[in-house]
Amino acid sequence: MSEPPVTVMVVDDHPMWRDGVARDLTERGFEVRATASDGASALRIARTVKPDVVLMDLNLGDTSGVSATLHITQEISGTRVLVLSASGEHNDVLEAVKAGASGYLVKSASVEELVDAVRRTAAGDAVFTPGLAGLVLGEYRRMAITPDSESQAPQLTDRETEVLRLVAKGMTARQIAKKLVISHRTVENHVQSTLRKLQLHNRVELARYAIEHGLDQEEAEPEGA
Repeated sequence: MSEPPVTVMVVDDHPMWRDGVARDLTERGFEVRATASDGASALRIARTVKPDVVLMDLNLGDTSGVSATLHITQEISGTRVLVLSASGEHNDVLEAVKAGASGYLVKSASVEELVDAVRRTAAGDAVFTPGLAGLVLGEYRRMAITPDSESQAPQLTDRETEVLRLVAKGMTARQIAKKLVISHRTVENHVQSTLRKLQLHNRVELARYAIEHGLDQEEAEPEGA
């Protein structure tokens, strides 16, 4: 029995672009449940159709895609936002991530890159156009936690810390398993254990935690699994 298609909503104020993206995704097996041209209608429609992924432009004329992203991620459980924007400016990327976006793709991306990004976003991965992830990681390192709060952080095993670092780099569970030469199930067990210890809910929050704490900076090779 095949898995149900990933459901998507496309938000963009340019009709030709919006319809073109919706058509490309539909042709590749996604279920495009709705489209919207502004932030207010995006939120209203998303509440009804509850897509797996909202593909969000940031420049929506008189409304802000960042504001819409914030409301959608806070109000609609299970719906993730992937920004698709013409801008690759640092501030735009950072504001989108702070608002709850799971990833950020520039509009110069190929259809294949878009399809892969939507699938990975639906699976819970943090996805960024190459080059932008480094900007986000660098900014969060500058916002590093204080020594006092660090001393109170939950204790993770060496393997859990290593998996967390790789999550911060945007790697999928299967990629992590291959890199560490362990099973996919073992990776998922480490992820679930880390989520419980840190009192987080999903891999997107896990990635944010990791980059906020600068855990992407080292790649120690722990012993054992």
